[in-house]
Amino acid sequence: MAAPVAKVDAAVALICGDDDFAVKQRAKDLFKKWCVELGGEDHEIVEAMVGNSGEALKVIGRLREALQTLPFFGSGKVVWLRDCNFLGDERTASSADVTETLGELAHELKEFQWKSVRLLVSAGKVDKRKVFYKTLDKIGGVESFDGWSVNDKDWAVQAELMVRKALQARDKKISEDALAELVARIGPQPRQLANEVEKVCLYLGERSEITEADVNAICTKNKMARAFALGDALGNRNLPVLLRCLDDELWEMQFDKDKSEIGMLYGLISKVRALLMLKEMILEGWVKATNDYNGFKTQIERVPAAKLPSDKKYNPLALNPYVLFKALSQVRNYSQTELIRAMELLLQANRRLVSSALDERIVLQQTLVQIVGSVNGLKTSSDQNYH
Repeated sequence: MAAPVAKVDAAVALICGDDDFAVKQRAKDLFKKWCVELGGEDHEIVEAMVGNSGEALKVIGRLREALQTLPFFGSGKVVWLRDCNFLGDERTASSADVTETLGELAHELKEFQWKSVRLLVSAGKVDKRKVFYKTLDKIGGVESFDGWSVNDKDWAVQAELMVRKALQARDKKISEDALAELVARIGPQPRQLANEVEKVCLYLGERSEITEADVNAICTKNKMARAFALGDALGNRNLPVLLRCLDDELWEMQFDKDKSEIGMLYGLISKVRALLMLKEMILEGWVKATNDYNGFKTQIERVPAAKLPSDKKYNPLALNPYVLFKALSQVRNYSQTELIRAMELLLQANRRLVSSALDERIVLQQTLVQIVGSVNGLKTSSDQNYH
């Protein structure tokens, strides 16, 4: 998330990071704030999205001109170098001419008199080793928005806070179940979340509260959420739906280089692992069956972290709480014996995918049929107590 600005009253600010949506929004807010504080009509925006080193040099020239052009009538002036894409490790940024010119500009900024002028720079990735970044960090303030990742334990919390804030600005409310479903559908994608909030608010009309039915009716399921559908079908022990989801995933894989049969298999392994861990948590008395999402979140917050694995791959609390909540109702579909056997079958499939020439689709289909179609798995006494 964002690091605090180094100097609150600085006349120079750099807003940067991988989270394009957050960077744009924060820079826009700061630009408006500075314009109001300084007054006047002489504020300038220098577009800094370039395609080559020649364009970058022209942008730097326009920035210099904007900084040197004094505001009329003694009012202040804000100059915004917007969407700069030559401050990182891009090919354009690596150009000797651009590097040298940015170094010269950095020296000029150190000597610049900032009495009635402020400079705002917004950018994506920034190379912190370069002179220009170090200068901005020294004479002004830097905020870095690193974005969300599924590997971050708190990404879902941050997403929920963002949605609540966006809805509050529109005088709308959202139920806990609807909020959890929306975040689970979109995942760690701030821009898409903002778009879905706008869409569902338009759909809502005069009504004030968004329900889960509203989210299901109007909100998109992105790539991550569609991948969850495969795991949900496995958890629900619904073989026809599971095989349809598998076919859908295999079809989409043809057009998505980030997807693979091994990746799908690992997702299924993670699902079975989560079900096993949930069953253990139930047997330990840490979690009880409930249809109340808020109540479930309260339960898992009380789970003793010291008794769970530190490795996120094996720690169910590292999952999105709503994903875990949905899995809670699926635990009863399998005995502990069946889940252990499912894990063994998936590991066997892993070996077959890696070491054999068998058709990957057939391997996955056979494995899932063996897992879901099994009716002979014996339930342990503890499983029977849960049921």
